[in-house]
Amino acid sequence: MSDFTSGFWNWFIDVPVILGILALFIFNIRMARRRPGAKKEGESTGHVWDGDLSELNNPLPGWWLKMFYLTLVIGVIYLILYPGLGNFPGVLHWTEIKQYNAEVKAAEAQYAPLYARYLKEPIPVLAKDPKALLTGGRLFQTHCIACHGMDAGGNPGFPNLRDHDWLHGGTPADIEQSIAHGRDGRMPAWGKILGKQRVREVAEYVVSLSGRKVDPEQAAAGHKIFATYCAACHGADAKGNQQIGAPNLTDRIWLYGGSLPTVIQTITYGRHGHMPAWLPRLGAARVHLLAAYIYSLSHPAGGAPAAP
Repeated sequence: MSDFTSGFWNWFIDVPVILGILALFIFNIRMARRRPGAKKEGESTGHVWDGDLSELNNPLPGWWLKMFYLTLVIGVIYLILYPGLGNFPGVLHWTEIKQYNAEVKAAEAQYAPLYARYLKEPIPVLAKDPKALLTGGRLFQTHCIACHGMDAGGNPGFPNLRDHDWLHGGTPADIEQSIAHGRDGRMPAWGKILGKQRVREVAEYVVSLSGRKVDPEQAAAGHKIFATYCAACHGADAKGNQQIGAPNLTDRIWLYGGSLPTVIQTITYGRHGHMPAWLPRLGAARVHLLAAYIYSLSHPAGGAPAAP
C-alpha cells in the first residue's frame, strides 16, 4: 500500500499489529499471576447466581494458558514468514501471484501431453470424440458462459453458438480464428447523420426484411436510405458480409433484439461488440479443443451433448 501512497500507511499497519501482540503477551502474563489481596484458590469470589451458584477463584488450566501463548507465537512466526506487516514481504517472499504461477506451471506439465495430442487432430474429428468434447465443454464453462450462456444460446449482444448463423463464418477455421484472435464488431451511430425521421424509415425497412408488417410508405423511403448508407456493409440484398462481421438482416436472428424500437436504437446510437483474443491466455491446444466443442454444438451429429 505504501508503495503507491505514502509511508504513513506502512506504519499505520505495523504499529497497531506489533503493539497489539505485545499487549496480549503482557495481558496473559499478568492475568496468570496471583494479585495481592486476591481470594485464595478455591474460595468464592462473592459472585452468586440463582441463589446457590457461586463463582470460585480457580485459575485457568495450564494447557489453556499455553494455548494462548502458542497462538501468539504462531502469529509472530506467520508475520515473519509471510507478508502481513505493511510493505514487509516476509522472509519467504510469498505472493499469491507466485503461487498461482506455480500451480499453473504444474498443471501445464500435467496436462500438456493431453492437449498436444488433441492439437494434432482436425476439429471435425474432435467433434466426434466424446472425451475431447467433455474437456472442451469444461473449457467452455470456465471461460465462455459469462457471455454466451450456460447452454451457449447467447445473451443480448452475445451470439448464439448452437445455430448456423455466424457473423464471421462457422467453418472450423473461422471458429478457431475467432477464439484465438478475437473479433471487434462496430455498428456506427447514424442518428446525427440521418435524423430521427430517416432513422425511423430505414428501421421500418430493415424490420420488413424479415417478413413483418410495417408502414409501407416509410419502408419504401427507408429502402432508398438503406441502399445509400447501409448496403456497403450489409450488402444490397441485406444478407450481410462475414468478412467484416455485418449481420444478415433478412432472417429473424438478432444479436441485440429485433423489435422496431430496438432496431431504431441500434441505428441511432450504433453498437460495439468485442470478442477477446483467447490465444495468449489459453494457448493453441486449448483454443483448438474449444473450437471443436463449439463446432460440435451446431453439428450435433458429431456427438455434441444437448447442453454444456
